Amino acid sequence: MLQSFPTIGEYKTSEDIIAKLEELEEPEAIAFTKTQNQSKDLENFLNFVGGVKNQPWYPATHQYGYIAPRQPGSSKPQPILHPSAIEADPTLKNSRINIRLDRLRVYKYPGGGTHNVMVTFEAQNQVGNVQEAVSFSQTYRVPEGNSAGIAGYAIFLGLNVGSEGIKFKGVTINVKNEEDEAVLEALESSTFQNGLKLLTTAQPAIAPFTAISLGLVKLLAKRNRNVAVQKFDLGLDFDSAALAIRLAEGNYIAVQVPHETAIDWNKWVYKPDLGAIVHKADDSLLEYNYLVFRVSRYQDN
Repeated sequence: MLQSFPTIGEYKTSEDIIAKLEELEEPEAIAFTKTQNQSKDLENFLNFVGGVKNQPWYPATHQYGYIAPRQPGSSKPQPILHPSAIEADPTLKNSRINIRLDRLRVYKYPGGGTHNVMVTFEAQNQVGNVQEAVSFSQTYRVPEGNSAGIAGYAIFLGLNVGSEGIKFKGVTINVKNEEDEAVLEALESSTFQNGLKLLTTAQPAIAPFTAISLGLVKLLAKRNRNVAVQKFDLGLDFDSAALAIRLAEGNYIAVQVPHETAIDWNKWVYKPDLGAIVHKADDSLLEYNYLVFRVSRYQDN
């Protein structure tokens, strides 16, 4: 369901893109419309649309990275690999895992200023021979060019992994409609702050909870002045095929990029002492929108 919400880069016409940017109070779009209404200048129109397509929030493409678990006591920079370059952990087959959100980086979203960002994750919980759809949403207020003040935020606790791995989807929605503030406040309640705790048996309450969560996302995504920004769909499995995205404990990075090879991970590391992904040469930060989620083994209390 999450894949049905278009990002700006998936809008069908340039006119639709411009109209959405005006709703979001993007200053450049408002200024462009004023001048364009007066001049009807085709070259000006093409230049503006070309500039929009170079914005960090425009691409519908994602590039993925993986950071292995840190060795206890080590502060050495950690390499970042593409998830197809790692070894899957076969001991996670038919087991249970936790998924947590460790970073939400808003390098640049449409509209500027401080953004209300709703993050929604969807997965398949394998209970016996039944796949149970589960979804969880949370909202964060993030100033432009910063990361949300979160680390280790619980999403799914005890997600049941099948023998084929897991399906995992995510979407971020930039909420600018002031009338939706009450909805965002509901997502900040204790009910939504503790993650979705799953069992080894089917849970009758999961289906309505998931339906409410996804219905909420659908409502906000379609409202004026709201727009999906990042949207990704991953299958994490145990296959040895060259292009497989393999499942293991560690951090997975989903970066919004103009093309799949925009980032050379050989030039980037995670520095535990800084708590950040930085360039090896000068410690500069990634100039992209991205989020980082963590996979760990579930432990019974």
